[in-house]
Amino acid sequence: MSQLDSWGSGIRDTHINALARMVAKNPDKTFLDFSGDLYTFADLDRLSTRFAHSLASLGVKRGDAVVTMLDNNIDALVAWFAINKLCAVSVPVNTALRGEFLRHQLSDAETEIVCCEAAYTDRIASVADKLDTLKLILQRGAGTTSVNCSVPIKDLHTYRGNDDTPITELPEPGDLAALIYTSGTTGPSKGCMLSYNYLCNVARQQLAAVPAEEHDVVWTPLPFFHMNAIATGFISSLLVGARMAIAPRFSVSGFWPDIERSGATVVSILGSMGTLLARAPDNDAMTRCFGQVHTVRGNNFSEEVKNIWRERFGAKRVGSNGYGISEATCITSLPAGEYAAPGSSGKRTADFDVRIFDENDNELPVGVAGEVVCRPRRPDIMFQGYWRRPEETNKIIRNMWLHCGDIGKFDEEGFFYFVDRKKDYMRRRGENISSFEMENTFIAHEALADVAVHAVPSPLGEDDVKVTAVLREGATLAEEELCRWAVERLPYYAVPRYIEFRPSLPRNPQGKVLKYLLREEGRTASTWDIEDSDIVVTKR
Repeated sequence: MSQLDSWGSGIRDTHINALARMVAKNPDKTFLDFSGDLYTFADLDRLSTRFAHSLASLGVKRGDAVVTMLDNNIDALVAWFAINKLCAVSVPVNTALRGEFLRHQLSDAETEIVCCEAAYTDRIASVADKLDTLKLILQRGAGTTSVNCSVPIKDLHTYRGNDDTPITELPEPGDLAALIYTSGTTGPSKGCMLSYNYLCNVARQQLAAVPAEEHDVVWTPLPFFHMNAIATGFISSLLVGARMAIAPRFSVSGFWPDIERSGATVVSILGSMGTLLARAPDNDAMTRCFGQVHTVRGNNFSEEVKNIWRERFGAKRVGSNGYGISEATCITSLPAGEYAAPGSSGKRTADFDVRIFDENDNELPVGVAGEVVCRPRRPDIMFQGYWRRPEETNKIIRNMWLHCGDIGKFDEEGFFYFVDRKKDYMRRRGENISSFEMENTFIAHEALADVAVHAVPSPLGEDDVKVTAVLREGATLAEEELCRWAVERLPYYAVPRYIEFRPSLPRNPQGKVLKYLLREEGRTASTWDIEDSDIVVTKR
């Protein structure tokens, strides 16, 4: 029986246990670098234990969901580990959320406590009266204005704690560790229930595909509400004892100076970031750092961009070849250094049985595109379902196969090729965007009678967002006016680049908007482009 036909337990682990191992091995080694603020393994362990005791005093217990809305700083990691040390469930939400996007996730998680930056408190306060379970907001930093809120707002600093007593009842690998919310492509966003072992397995896969070792410094600007930073960045570094340098945000101009300052040897970014850096002008720090970064993590690098990183920056390994979704990652990949067929995303991993099905769940032959489906060959390496949504879980797991919702195919050599997205979602600058939630936002505008939100290919890769809308009879509205309205109601990354008003939307006989036609048409002669205006959208 081959490896791909076998079932086995594999390595089972938790990031709580991984931290304990590193504390026992080398407690005083610097582990975290936040723009020069350094923390050892022992520091993270001690701070998270203290905060865990404080959370316990507030009533947090096993199985409770605790939401964090924090920037890239030490408190984001301390809170995560503190929550998990109590066997509670960490729910890191996107810091760009606001309005209905934010209310839905806070309500769905049924959280009683939210830890957030002071800059985000007003957003939570604005929806607090619609949250039945929320009892307390722990605010990090001083707020700039007085915030009216239906629940108490207290200073996170006063709850950092000072009790160093070790917590003895720790989670098992198969326990629920986190809820990571999906983009809500076919409905409201859903919380993927991920175990400790799931997160650690993703980290181990990353290390196999793009390795890091104990002497490495892994640099990332990716936020800690994303799986990329949580598992492939942080936990993979923790497992091998590498230092991690964490930038507050991505900056093209600030990239090479911080690489030089931190001594980074491995960079974990998104494909679009790699493209921007490859096309950026030279600077002195870049020249001095030639060859310092030996590995660049991140999918979706074109061959052109890979070559630029190798020749211009001296990187040896650039990008990786893998495919997965939040519910199951990675189901295809390649070990470091192994040949990848051009355009492919690796081969089936030993962790998953991966196949291509037609719409009736019949397996399709090699070379024929269909829906990607999979099931695990190890326990606790796939999601545990959608939080509080058993019916939605049953929809995606049909005939005992997880249906990934994407179209792909395998060739004769076993290489996997992603073909298209079956679900109607968009991806812009590393963020998945729900057309469902976007359309619910826009249809609330009094001047709009009908709306479709869809993707237009971006020259940087991934998608740009277009709103195609129908005005109510007698209504007048300029595209720029609608865009400025949207800026106040949407996460920054979801603000549309393109807007077009039409007399009607194309629909099938059942009344469903034919978005594939809108996507094919893309930017038309009647399309307004934000880049032709003076609107500047910034992270908030």
